[in-house]
Amino acid sequence: MPGSDAAGDVTALLHRIQLGEREAADRLLPLVWESLRARAVRLLSGVPAAAQLQPTAVVDEAFVRLLHQRAADWRNRAQFLALAATAMRRIVSDQARHWARARRDGRRDVALPDDLADGTLSFERIGELDELLDRLAALHARSAKVVELRFFVGLPMAEIAAALHVSLRTVEGDWHFARAWLHARLNA
Repeated sequence: MPGSDAAGDVTALLHRIQLGEREAADRLLPLVWESLRARAVRLLSGVPAAAQLQPTAVVDEAFVRLLHQRAADWRNRAQFLALAATAMRRIVSDQARHWARARRDGRRDVALPDDLADGTLSFERIGELDELLDRLAALHARSAKVVELRFFVGLPMAEIAAALHVSLRTVEGDWHFARAWLHARLNA
């Protein structure tokens, strides 16, 4: 886990990027790369090789998407990682939907955290999870964001609380609500 100096460096670079300093992005990437790549590796652990998703490519694409946002309001490292989670979720979910439509060989399963759902969720159903998260977001946006940060990126609860500017207890409550809501719909 990065120390406060690294987090401060990331925050300062994010502000410099918002001011239009292009070289700040080059300095930002090495500071967040390992954290993003580790999360992408976790996210892609059960993805079939034929899906052609590589952690490095997911991180690169997410980083590019983030830097091309016109109205980005990056406040700190935790908030930037939360936005990266959304970008990685979209990239993997889009690929999962494409994969499901193509009905390719080899149904491998992607493990869900035990406390989110019983058993596993096939890679093909990640697109379904993405759609359910959009529905959940319409009902309770913060709970959907908690699931996104925990499942798609693997952030610990304390980092989720920091990213969302709420207490750890609030995040835990949102997690329990979202888990039950998603479990009922995924197993319907």
